[in-house]
Amino acid sequence: MLRDLTDKVAWITGAGTGIGEGGAVALAALGMHVVLSGRREARLQEVAARCQGRATIEVLDVADQEAVQTTASRIIEQYGRIDVLVASAGINVKERNWHNVSIEDWNSVINIDLNGAFYCNQAVLPTMKAQGDGLIINISSWAGKHVSVVTGPAYTAAKHGMNAMNESINMEAGAFGVRACAICPGEVATPILDNRPIPVPAEEKARMVQSEDCGDVIAFLAQLPSHVCINDLTISPTWNRGYVSQARAQVPMPD
Repeated sequence: MLRDLTDKVAWITGAGTGIGEGGAVALAALGMHVVLSGRREARLQEVAARCQGRATIEVLDVADQEAVQTTASRIIEQYGRIDVLVASAGINVKERNWHNVSIEDWNSVINIDLNGAFYCNQAVLPTMKAQGDGLIINISSWAGKHVSVVTGPAYTAAKHGMNAMNESINMEAGAFGVRACAICPGEVATPILDNRPIPVPAEEKARMVQSEDCGDVIAFLAQLPSHVCINDLTISPTWNRGYVSQARAQVPMPD
């Protein structure tokens, strides 16, 4: 039986766009109070307006460790608990491959995508362990399982690191009632695609997984009984462009 989430508390980073936005709206629809974090207050306000009066905003750059801890402490002080963390803040850069990635861009991707997720995970773990219950959802990537030229070394390394970090939580905190799931999406039609070196046409984006689809997955995970841990979950478009390009070399394929 799925859990009733009414009045439970979720903290979503990267909540201003994409998967974070989808997750925030989906969790609010289930009656949760959602705390929205991101770097752009205007975008967070727009998302909050879609959350049926069940959202508050905490502007945050997850790469700032002190700010992450302060924000988590403020949420816990206000609500007394954090039931779900959705660590969705992430970036990639346009010049992302070995021949053109800069040290500055490498550091930016690692600091937000991996270090930022670590800071948020670490900030909520003591409270979740004390509660004897808690769910951490780390938004990883297909790139966390499969090395690809498309995503570049920094993003690929960050997401592989996130997957390992995620499972270490289950190993160390599962006995305290804390569960962690790394969601590993293939291509999702979110603004991060705008930084691709080769632009993605609108018709291709329409075939991809959408933010709302990921929101539904987040909502499903949050509703599972607390004794159930989905360690990782891979979601990809049925029209998987990587698969299609490989298959076309071998078998008849539709356009």
